[in-house]
Amino acid sequence: MHRYLSCLALVGAAIVTAGSPSSAQGDFAARARALHKQTPLIDGHNDYPWALRELDPGRDLEKAEISKPVPKLMTDIPRLRQGGVGGQFWSVYTPSAMQGKEAVRATLEQIDIVHRMARRWPETFAMAYTAADVERSFKAGRIGSLVGMEGGHSIDNSLAALRMFYALGARYMTLTHSANLPWADASTDSPVLGGLSKFGEEVVREMNRLGMLVDLSHVSPGSMEDALRVSEAPVIFSHSSAKALCNVPRNVPDNVLQLTAKNGGVVMVTFVPGFISQAVADHDAKKAEGPAPRATLAQVADHIDHIRKVAGIDHIGLGGDFDGITQVVAGLEDVSKYPDLTAELLKRGYSDEDVKKVLGLNVLRVLKQAEAVAARLQKTRQPSTATIEQLDAK
Repeated sequence: MHRYLSCLALVGAAIVTAGSPSSAQGDFAARARALHKQTPLIDGHNDYPWALRELDPGRDLEKAEISKPVPKLMTDIPRLRQGGVGGQFWSVYTPSAMQGKEAVRATLEQIDIVHRMARRWPETFAMAYTAADVERSFKAGRIGSLVGMEGGHSIDNSLAALRMFYALGARYMTLTHSANLPWADASTDSPVLGGLSKFGEEVVREMNRLGMLVDLSHVSPGSMEDALRVSEAPVIFSHSSAKALCNVPRNVPDNVLQLTAKNGGVVMVTFVPGFISQAVADHDAKKAEGPAPRATLAQVADHIDHIRKVAGIDHIGLGGDFDGITQVVAGLEDVSKYPDLTAELLKRGYSDEDVKKVLGLNVLRVLKQAEAVAARLQKTRQPSTATIEQLDAK
């Protein structure tokens, strides 16, 4: 009898253990890892090229040998592999303080870094110019490497420069960075135009003709709305979150989330603490003393929840902004942590198919649609030779 009761006790203990929270969390983690193997996680924004520039003015890749762990960075190949990254838009950022020929030159130098990365570590990175390239690289076990320009100041008011950047691999351009342009208002500057000028609209049209994604992170709400009105292809927000949850100028208002859904675009939720947590944003704005509050992985998932509610599951992606930030979200400290966010979404009841959309399928769709729009437009539209002087003459 005692032996029988002991057996029952063991069985009961096993049942409790199998159903314990730690076991369930393990199941979510295992499912997350499996999904990352099935679908390329495509991150919208990583600033490793600028981090390298800050480490070494000559931009020597040996100064940040990322084939092995680099503790001073948030990005290296071992952690990219651990994070299940399958596609990456590498930001070829240049500060808004750089203008004119200086900005053009610096952007060329940043694009050169991305190409050299692919040549130096060919077993890990492959240059990608189309959605099919990303898919092919992922199947081959490599990270499809795309170029994302951060700020329209990089083209120095020249559509010809825009076209040449596309030829070198640029597949999105953020219309502004932190300061207004003569043709577009930025989110963190005082409005001047109320959105886009006529030349700014022509920039969007030419990007559509090329097949370059229009990126609306960093731009003012007026510029967002104008670009969404003009663009014939889906747009992206490469690294922005929901303004309803964190009221800062860099985030996306609900009305623009709705317009983005109608456009077919994608908001790639970022991991910048001051764009995720209102407490962090308020602390930063006040320049308060004492320990700063921490943004959390759960709050990032809250932004994804909100965008799903307002715009729909087909309009969400991820844009970490790693190596472009100084503070980090607790639980999302570097590029190895994406599966933890994936597991959180699964824990919240997201289906495998919905998670795959967030990881990369939505962005792949947008790339394919932009390519299709470009193919159509190129049949009837020649490269624009318009100038800012012609279109924006007072």
